[in-house]
Amino acid sequence: MTYRALIVIAVLAALALFAFLNWSVFNAPTVLNLGFAEVNAPLGLIMLIATSVVTALFLVYIVFQQAGVILETRRYAKELKSHRELADSAEASRFTELRNHLETELRRIEGTERRRPARERRAQRENRASAAGQDGGIDTNLVSLSGRDRRQARSRTGPAARLSAA
Repeated sequence: MTYRALIVIAVLAALALFAFLNWSVFNAPTVLNLGFAEVNAPLGLIMLIATSVVTALFLVYIVFQQAGVILETRRYAKELKSHRELADSAEASRFTELRNHLETELRRIEGTERRRPARERRAQRENRASAAGQDGGIDTNLVSLSGRDRRQARSRTGPAARLSAA
């Protein structure tokens, strides 16, 4: 029990004890003015009954209020559960979509890797053939350059030797 409930129970018990101890006074008849008539009735008993009725009304009000809160909490819990399930299914679909995308990309990359060795072998053969063709051209160029260098060297030594002899 909460402290409030204990306090309410203690106050009601104190009120019942007070009424029990003063029961003769509560039952003493008194002239009561109701505004339109006068009656002889025990004022204490009327006030005790009025207090009991008000207390009962408050308890009924509290019960209805608590029932409303409980129903609203259940409604919110169901709504929260449905939103959580919706979020979980959306997350699962995103994971599924991501997995499908990754599998597609992996297949594409694997296909590219399978085609790559064939392309690389073809490119290597072409490079070797091109290099072999260029080797012959380079050899020819080197031979012609070396011949020209020899001729130039002879032509330089020739006039220089003539000048030193003169």
